[in-house]
Amino acid sequence: MPRVMICATGSGSGKTTITCGILKALLNEGMKVAAFKSGPDYIDPMFHSKVIGAKSRNLDLFMLGKDGVKFLAAKNASDVDVSVFEGAMGFYDGMGKTAEASAYDLARTCDVPVILVVNGKGAALSIAAQLKGFKEFRQDSHIVGAILNNVNPMSYAYYKDVIEAEGGVKLLGYFPVLQSCNFESRHLGLVTAEEIGDLQAIVDRLAAQAEKSLDLEGILEIAKGAPDLQYLPQEVEPISKVKLALAQDKAFCFYYQDALDLLTELGAELIPFSPIHDKHLPECDGLLLGGGYPELYAQQLADNTTMLCEIKQALAQGLPCFAECGGFMYLLERYAAGDAAYNWVGALQGETVLTKKLTRFGYVMLTAQEDNLLCKAGEQINGHEFHYSDSSNNGAGFLARKASGKGEWSCANVSPTLYAGYPHLHLWGNVNFARNFIKACVAFAGRK
Repeated sequence: MPRVMICATGSGSGKTTITCGILKALLNEGMKVAAFKSGPDYIDPMFHSKVIGAKSRNLDLFMLGKDGVKFLAAKNASDVDVSVFEGAMGFYDGMGKTAEASAYDLARTCDVPVILVVNGKGAALSIAAQLKGFKEFRQDSHIVGAILNNVNPMSYAYYKDVIEAEGGVKLLGYFPVLQSCNFESRHLGLVTAEEIGDLQAIVDRLAAQAEKSLDLEGILEIAKGAPDLQYLPQEVEPISKVKLALAQDKAFCFYYQDALDLLTELGAELIPFSPIHDKHLPECDGLLLGGGYPELYAQQLADNTTMLCEIKQALAQGLPCFAECGGFMYLLERYAAGDAAYNWVGALQGETVLTKKLTRFGYVMLTAQEDNLLCKAGEQINGHEFHYSDSSNNGAGFLARKASGKGEWSCANVSPTLYAGYPHLHLWGNVNFARNFIKACVAFAGRK
């Protein structure tokens, strides 16, 4: 499994743009590439997917565990020439004050050689100090190379030898300032790939720059030098064929591709539909409402009254529904923004409003407080919360405990046919949750 990780000293260093440039450049060379993202972020994998034409995957150690991460990495890289991992935040930034679940933690778990992106603007020999510090901060850092961002070709050529000699890390090229290639951000990170009309043109420019100023052969040599990946296979047996309606548009687009694939392996036929544009809910045995940006499309969602009515009626009739974060918000009666209020599905009482800062942000350990669609009381799964909103009816079906141990709260509206709450779950974190969802869909299909 040839593989390499592109990381950075901190967020905003340019690792996503450089990763996209490398992915596209490798594709231009006729290579088949897999892309992976460290951590729970949904948006960067959308960019990867647009670049490579295949779904990018999240490898999150907290939600999946070491065995799950290694298995999914191997599973998704079995038929490719090279795998490119992208780190999250700064290389060592993990949970709380630790490096746990960081990009560094993923690199040592999957034995991935690391190339560090350093913002070189306004710096010279100090870059060597950064590289030396990052490389030696942990003996098993896996850092073997670096790329300098925001530097001009003359400065790169002039300082290259001294930075390598003093920093102890091989330089693999540079990126200059590329104003026309910046990806915009909003409250949950970058804007989604679907919202950038000239994305392909941007990616082509990034690839051209990568081909011009990066040592792609050197990067490939590093990837090919990665040791064999040891992992434990995890078998999934199909349960029965069911039809699962999948909300998928600009409002609802946050999904872990491996979790969707797991549902498919268990027997689900995924039927994409748009709560914004489609007038009718597809004929289905279950409903999946992922997260996203429903608040940006509040009026359009409210105007689609036939969809609102059909979803509310279907849930009242016992249609199994798994709704997280934005999907959960959509099931409430209202979304309020300032003096405006928008009527949404109303399958759950209450309303949701935007907040000025992240609410209950971070990794959580979830314990079921009662039997529900996904599990029995007492069963557990790890999850993640990331939202600038809150609701008047967050539910009490699960108890969420911060991974740091500092704080707990009730969350999720549940029933034998429903999970609807803020926490995002990765179903490979507890495959039985996915099995129980499919079994409920099979039972509903039988009643129909």
